[in-house]
Amino acid sequence: MPGAALEVIGLRKRYGDKQAVAGIDLRVDVGEIVAVLGPNGAGKTTTVEICTGFRHRDDGDVLVLGVDPQRGDRAWRSRIGVVLQTNNDLAEASVGELVRHFARFYPRPRDPDEVVDAVGLREKVGVRARQLSGGQRRRLDVALGIVGSPELIFLDEPTTGFDPQARRAFWDLIGALRDDGTTVLLTTHYLEEAEHLADRVVVVDRGRVVAHGAPQELGGRDARQAVVRWSEGGAVREERTDTPTAFVAALGSRLGEVPGLEVRRPTLEDVYLALVDGSPDEQAGS
Repeated sequence: MPGAALEVIGLRKRYGDKQAVAGIDLRVDVGEIVAVLGPNGAGKTTTVEICTGFRHRDDGDVLVLGVDPQRGDRAWRSRIGVVLQTNNDLAEASVGELVRHFARFYPRPRDPDEVVDAVGLREKVGVRARQLSGGQRRRLDVALGIVGSPELIFLDEPTTGFDPQARRAFWDLIGALRDDGTTVLLTTHYLEEAEHLADRVVVVDRGRVVAHGAPQELGGRDARQAVVRWSEGGAVREERTDTPTAFVAALGSRLGEVPGLEVRRPTLEDVYLALVDGSPDEQAGS
């Protein structure tokens, strides 16, 4: 079994009266892609910032590539890549200049031109960062996060502002990184993105993990039951079942043609919304 690239135990962080992170446990094994889902204010970004050494924790244990991020040195930082929601940089520099500049920070960087192509910015290579659109700016953030050939990359809402085509291209890029052995921790609001990319999904709500597992298993057996609806005797009836095909066959044997028949299996979005139902939509990014 691979070792843990990231291990978090009992993580806590408070901002004044607000408990942003309230005892999160999280593990990401080497070579995995793990997606963290949750509403705004759930504690996703705070957790990522603590794991990357940008923010101190109040309590708990954190190891990232075997190192406490609060004690991480330059050699440790060269092994991780970070794409946060906000990024301050040299806005007057061009895309190509920034990617080449950041590549020099690392001992074994990827080829800057290949990185620019990978994030779809070849036509903008000579354009200043401040002149990019929001989606293009986000692609540049991703380029700066991967140019160092990181062993572990943190992606905090990386495809915000991407159009559907750019998002699909980004998914291909993340798949290629995983094939090369890169471990990925991803936060996202896009359920389809988590379902497409992640080996495991972790749902965070009010600073705590409320569910985790493979996307197709999240929520457990009860949450994944199919719902069969049909009309009978002038009323709409409904049954939850693990065996919808057999149930519908039995209905057909009893009723013949089944009026108003509908069979629906819960999507990842259905399961997610049930897990976080009623959560306050608090300050974005916390």
